[in-house]
Amino acid sequence: MTDTPTSADIQLIQRILPHRYPFLLVDKVVDIQGTSSALGIKNVTMNEPHFQGHFPGMPVMPGVTIIEAMAQTTAVMVGVTLDMADKEMKVYFMSIDKCKFRRKVVPGDVLEMEVTTLRGKPGGKVWKFGGVARVEGELAAEAEFTAMMELPQE
Repeated sequence: MTDTPTSADIQLIQRILPHRYPFLLVDKVVDIQGTSSALGIKNVTMNEPHFQGHFPGMPVMPGVTIIEAMAQTTAVMVGVTLDMADKEMKVYFMSIDKCKFRRKVVPGDVLEMEVTTLRGKPGGKVWKFGGVARVEGELAAEAEFTAMMELPQE
């Protein structure tokens, strides 16, 4: 048995990620399977600042923020599994590949982001992930992305 959590609420997410409003884009992460996979949840609301200009009268969540939300989900997955809460872990994009957008994401949607690790292991610096984002089971976006983990020095 393990004592590693299999979910992260907003309080734990904020102890792992340095992001804050308006750029914290994941509300909770559930079904964390070690560093293998997880499911992130983002409740999309009209009060998010990007909707004021993207697009006036027709709010659509920018695709780049959907990809960022998937990346934040992977950082929480890795951070929870490696016990990185309160340790100032930083994660930086290195590449985004095979990115496709299939459906608009609008206020009122619940964005579910399934992420998996394609390459990377505890102690490793460079990781590759795959992610798909869905709304009510309908594919909204998909991408593969590579990130560099900057772990604190013990």
